[in-house]
Amino acid sequence: MNLTLIFAIIMILGASNIANPSDMTFEEAMSGTKAPKEMIDSLVLIEVEYYNFNNKLSRGQLFINKVVEQDIREAFELIKKEHFPIDKVIPIVKYGWDDNKSMSDNNTSAFNYRNIANTNRLSNHSWGRAIDINPFQNPAVYSDGKISPIGSVYNPKAAGTFTAESELVKFFKKRGWRWGGDWTTLKDYQHFDKP
Repeated sequence: MNLTLIFAIIMILGASNIANPSDMTFEEAMSGTKAPKEMIDSLVLIEVEYYNFNNKLSRGQLFINKVVEQDIREAFELIKKEHFPIDKVIPIVKYGWDDNKSMSDNNTSAFNYRNIANTNRLSNHSWGRAIDINPFQNPAVYSDGKISPIGSVYNPKAAGTFTAESELVKFFKKRGWRWGGDWTTLKDYQHFDKP
């Protein structure tokens, strides 16, 4: 067996050790959005690597605003280095642009042209300047006791959950991002945004 063939086999076997739940083109991942052209033109589709809850190296994709690209890339370097588990990272087009379906599948996502829940105001997700990470471990907890996504529980000791002491929370805040876990009338533990 020659060295080229051995190298090719090693590369194939190495590649199969990375889970890749998302491999879309920009056009596929943007299909069907109602976002205006100027918003779409401000976005970039990036690949990120992370460890899933089975400690398997995984690859996903995020639509984010070009102005926060470096922050998100460095955040995922920290996520990977810390082995902070993430379930999946798939553009929300897979869920028909439905935030509830994406959250119920514990999907980490960023861009989604939509309003803030129960309002007529556009979310920072519409500009790709917000990210929701592990919604099932980090749900939105409302003052009336309602939790979203349905069936989720906030347990600060569970893997993949954020607290004020989490390295990723500290990283984002140092870069000027807001964390929904600091809010008073609502605790949105999954949510980070940069105004």
